[in-house]
Amino acid sequence: MADITIRTAAVADAEFLVRGNAEMALETEHLSLDLDRLRDGVHALFEEPARGVYYVAESGGRRVGQMMITYEWSDWRNGNFWWIQSVWVEPQFRGQGVFKALYSHVERLARADGRVCGLRLYVENDNARAQATYERCGMMRTAYQMFEEDFVLGRRG
Repeated sequence: MADITIRTAAVADAEFLVRGNAEMALETEHLSLDLDRLRDGVHALFEEPARGVYYVAESGGRRVGQMMITYEWSDWRNGNFWWIQSVWVEPQFRGQGVFKALYSHVERLARADGRVCGLRLYVENDNARAQATYERCGMMRTAYQMFEEDFVLGRRG
């Protein structure tokens, strides 16, 4: 694979991000997302940058991966956790360092920003491949379980 470069996503990347998010949801959670709602959600982040930021991985001038960062304030740490979300790597580029490049880029930015206290993400319980990838990047499992009540998809926990 050619060198991987990471850049901040632009509105022109929106359809790539929509497709990546839709494919990720189908692959990992067996969910078919409403594409109009998803597209609106992607554009909403660009319209209000305080919500987060997308990063795009490119190789040979082609988009091959994506990652979104959102923010959670921690009063215990007096800083923000950056939540890694909406991770997608094109299937033919998996295992070639795309996620590692995205993660390394975000980790460098987070460590350089004195207001960031750490990185977090959540992963499906049975996604062993992703879990192994995150551990290789230096992330640790936590003692927390995640709970939710989803008003949009109509699912509980």
